[in-house]
Amino acid sequence: MNENLFKYKTTVIRREHFNAAHRLENSAWDGSRNRDVFGKCNNVNYHGHNYELEVMVTGFVDPLTGFVMDAKVLSDLINSEVLDKFDHQNLNVDVEEFQDLNPTAENIAFVIYSILRSKINSNHDLKIRLYETPRNYVEYPA
Repeated sequence: MNENLFKYKTTVIRREHFNAAHRLENSAWDGSRNRDVFGKCNNVNYHGHNYELEVMVTGFVDPLTGFVMDAKVLSDLINSEVLDKFDHQNLNVDVEEFQDLNPTAENIAFVIYSILRSKINSNHDLKIRLYETPRNYVEYPA
């Protein structure tokens, strides 16, 4: 066995998908300013996205399993902690974390990170990449 393999960090990436609706709005602003800043994303009837989510876990390979983290365990965690909560929901209305937080892609990525961080080995780095559209995505942490 090559012991040097276990002295290098590797990243495991799990891609998942969810659909959700949201409305971007700053409650401190009037309707005109919200429309000016958020445009179509401020639609009073909300609008939806087909989000693509990548969860990246980086750490040293375990010499006993050969894994940084078992991809099936990561998938199950994302499904139970994120997708069950966000998929086919109105983020503004149905998801507690967005009751007082504008559900921008940046904030959604931060919330997902916050949910998963305590569930993943603290020796591992965690990064969230969230695609709101095929051409627009955010990463947290940067």
